[in-house]
Amino acid sequence: MSRIAKMPVDLPKGVNATFAAGAVTIKGAKGALTLCLARGVTVAQNEQQLVVAVTAAKDASTRIATAGATRANLANMVVGVTKGFERKLELVGVGYRAALQGKNLNLTLGFSHPVSYAVPEGISIETPSQTEIVIKGVDRQKVGQVAAEIRGYRPPEPYKGKGVRYAGEKIVMKEGKKK
Repeated sequence: MSRIAKMPVDLPKGVNATFAAGAVTIKGAKGALTLCLARGVTVAQNEQQLVVAVTAAKDASTRIATAGATRANLANMVVGVTKGFERKLELVGVGYRAALQGKNLNLTLGFSHPVSYAVPEGISIETPSQTEIVIKGVDRQKVGQVAAEIRGYRPPEPYKGKGVRYAGEKIVMKEGKKK
């Protein structure tokens, strides 16, 4: 079995795991998340730990990799229901700004029209300033996907660095034309 899958996932106080047919549900202070288990992968609870196991089969290498991914997803779910996940975006460019109106994020990104992004369920978006966007949620995958979709409207370009970028992202600038 993989090194990652062998490590147990610790459940802190206030976090409960329930098992249904082929699925694990983890409930905590911030919400509940469900993970469907792949064929050949099982999860058991030992006191305050979750242990991932693999059944023996012909396609053992695939199941071992799936077990490692299952363990990582369970660990992310535990962190999500206790602390939550957060992703920050920065808007760089003259006139680039973001504003939250109800369940829509309105973006002005230098196009001839404003861009409106509907905020999905389970995600909260804040705009502390006009050039900052903070995305929060319980599900790590969903937070990252929303951040990637917003960044996809205007990714940073390599000549002036204008666009939507992750906080702390380093853009490698290209040199312009020489005369």
